[in-house]
Amino acid sequence: MTQLSFWGPDDQRSPAPKVGKVATLRLLITVKAAPNPSARHGETVCVGALSVDPGRRSWIRLYPIHFRDLDDDNKFRKYDIVTVDAVPAVHDRRPESWQPIVGTVRFEHHLNPGPARRRYLDPYVEESMCRLIERTREASDAPSIALIRTHDISGMTINRHRGWTPEQQAKINGYLSQLDILDDHHRAPLQAPRFTGSYRYRCADPRCRGHRQSLLDWEFVALQRRLGSLTDTEAANQLRAKFLDQLCSADRDVAFYVGNQAARPQAFSIGGVYAPPRPTSRHRLRVSR
Repeated sequence: MTQLSFWGPDDQRSPAPKVGKVATLRLLITVKAAPNPSARHGETVCVGALSVDPGRRSWIRLYPIHFRDLDDDNKFRKYDIVTVDAVPAVHDRRPESWQPIVGTVRFEHHLNPGPARRRYLDPYVEESMCRLIERTREASDAPSIALIRTHDISGMTINRHRGWTPEQQAKINGYLSQLDILDDHHRAPLQAPRFTGSYRYRCADPRCRGHRQSLLDWEFVALQRRLGSLTDTEAANQLRAKFLDQLCSADRDVAFYVGNQAARPQAFSIGGVYAPPRPTSRHRLRVSR
């Protein structure tokens, strides 16, 4: 299986560019997708976030972010609250897409697990992946990012990655060949992940016949690298234990952060798992937008 483009645009250009001025966005980071080759930007990371500014509550996609090139103070984690200057992405018709301005990411604080995190995110949990896909067929400006509750998860498939396609490898080679020879940064080629993963699940829509969506989470790839000394079987078992048995256990309220591809709006992938502990009836959290 080829690594798919997730939050960022594909190389194909949108015929409907957007225009806009620089804005300062205050964001809760929710997704860091795995790095992917890019002809224009080298190695890029797409980031999904929730705007936490009053009056501007919405999902946000930031692309491109050169994650390995960020200064240490600017390397942010999931569930950090940050501010960043950005402009609407000109060649991406998806309304959530913004292009960050390099060097403007400013860390505020990390949002720890618990009620504070749930107050931000629980109001945005949706019940129907099926309806989300339908909306992309109905309108070109349909939502392209969502947080979808799972009704049940039937399993997780983990396969050996086939490596970069010739087109992806050409992007990597071309970018490295263009670097200034005086650049003193170490530039190692982006390595393909060892495995691909996908979830099989049903959303809460009564019509749902099931979804199978790829997991493109940075943390899924990072864990693979830490398991490099294990056999394929051992490593796959560890990945399944973390991302299925632990994160999707029965005592958690599981929802998936999903995003679509620019060139194929009906093709959604999973950027991460939102899995707070399931509250008891006595302590169920009240939330409102």
